[in-house]
Amino acid sequence: MKKIYTILTLSVVLLVASCGSKDKKPVVDNSPAISVKTSQVVANSNSPFLSVSGKIQASHSADLSTRMMGFVNKVHVNVGDKVNKGQILVSINNSDLQAKRAQVNAGITEASAALRNAQKDYNRFQNLFADNSASQKEMDDMTANYDMAKARVEAANQMKNEINAQFAYSNITAPFSGIVTRKNVEAGSMANPGVPLISMETPENFEVMAMVPETEISEIKNGSSVDVLVKSINKTIKGKVTEISTSAKNTGGQYLVKIDLEKTDTNILSGMFTTVQFPVERKANTSMVLIPTDAIIINGQLSGIYTVSQSNTAILRWLRLGRTFGDQVEVLSGLNADEAYIVSAEGKLFNGVKITIQ
Repeated sequence: MKKIYTILTLSVVLLVASCGSKDKKPVVDNSPAISVKTSQVVANSNSPFLSVSGKIQASHSADLSTRMMGFVNKVHVNVGDKVNKGQILVSINNSDLQAKRAQVNAGITEASAALRNAQKDYNRFQNLFADNSASQKEMDDMTANYDMAKARVEAANQMKNEINAQFAYSNITAPFSGIVTRKNVEAGSMANPGVPLISMETPENFEVMAMVPETEISEIKNGSSVDVLVKSINKTIKGKVTEISTSAKNTGGQYLVKIDLEKTDTNILSGMFTTVQFPVERKANTSMVLIPTDAIIINGQLSGIYTVSQSNTAILRWLRLGRTFGDQVEVLSGLNADEAYIVSAEGKLFNGVKITIQ
């Protein structure tokens, strides 16, 4: 029996080995190649002026919130509405404040009555003390009672001022004339202290916040005139440098520069991206690798571009980008000069797909 088991086992092993020894056919990729257009990277050293990216924002804007918690009774405005200074924007339920104000008013009435009685007693004892009909101790007691009564009235009035100040936060009003840009609350929702309810800004005056690298910030001068290209509408607007940050602690090595834009009939809006050109000559030996922004692939916070491999397949390469110059962006790392990259494709590109170059 033991011998038969050994023979059967050997037969199974040989069968498996024979199956594994068969020639494996390679998998052939028969998918059609995608037709693409490519361009060659060129190192540009002819840009004479410093250009950086920026973003338009209103010169005067505000996020309005409240210091009290309560349900929103009514929102009086919508996004895009023009409002005047002092106009009510949001009404918050203030029934608890009304009850507190009634209590404070009652306290003021009581304190005022006590003060009148204390003043009468004080005047009476002054006459008695002048006629030597009251002792110094009695006069001192009346004076103390009179001073405490005056203090109670003053405390009640100050409490009323505090309640009135809280009423100002139950009706959110416009601090200046402008346009409502965002509404974060609806009627019936809960308003919490410090949480923005309404955002507004002035509609005419705009400024640009630009990010300047540390290698160039020393060349930027306050008051200098600059050209601001608004990318979405392809318009150039004049501006003037008004503020220059002296710290890049919280901006990743980039220094904030504020530029006031001249008033213009051009339809510009907050949030539009710009390219700011400063009248600062770049170093002659500085070269840049520039590629069109349309060719950039965005995946979350990563930016990349498809290049061509030696076997004519698309290879996605991640890049580190720098400043923007019109419709081109500077490549700091990830792509070298004289390399080819894909600018358009007649199909969906992915890593490793076969391509044919037009």
